[in-house]
Amino acid sequence: MIVGIVLAGGLGTRMGGADKALLPLGGRPMLAHCLQRLAPQVDRIAISANGEPARLAGFGLPVLADSVPGYPGPLAGVLAAMDWAASAGAGGVVSLAADTPFAPADLAARLTPAGFAMAASPDAQGRMRRHPTVALWPVALRDDLRRALAEGEHKVGRWATEHGAQTVVWSERPDPFFNVNTPADLAEAEARL
Repeated sequence: MIVGIVLAGGLGTRMGGADKALLPLGGRPMLAHCLQRLAPQVDRIAISANGEPARLAGFGLPVLADSVPGYPGPLAGVLAAMDWAASAGAGGVVSLAADTPFAPADLAARLTPAGFAMAASPDAQGRMRRHPTVALWPVALRDDLRRALAEGEHKVGRWATEHGAQTVVWSERPDPFFNVNTPADLAEAEARL
């Protein structure tokens, strides 16, 4: 069994501290677009978010807070998802950042055969760019991840690479991993809809 997690725990600093997951995109919260993309690809899905979970109650999904204090970043959200997945008997977690509303419909299918994999796509100049928060995480690595977080690890890509994550490339255009970090990005996403 594979479960999904939408990582919505970021602080939104480049958006003036806004809760990016709840920013309107095409008349719906950006998080709704991400859930719509990922939910059909996995057996169960949850939201990784800190703060008041009631703000996400309208989605009707489990809201997983970090078990590690101090907002250490996306790896803490991945760990919370791995713990939730383990309790459900799942072997892997597909993660998607809440600011990635155009994720491909074949995300889980293409990542799963690798066992531990991270999505990648070429940027506008053709350079390959890995997307560390768009990945398949084996639940079996959760104790290693818990240890790494306790030791101060915060770099998603570095930890994944050190643990053998493969890279799976999507070459489609426009980039399905376009993410919304700034007001200009949000305007571009609106135009893309």
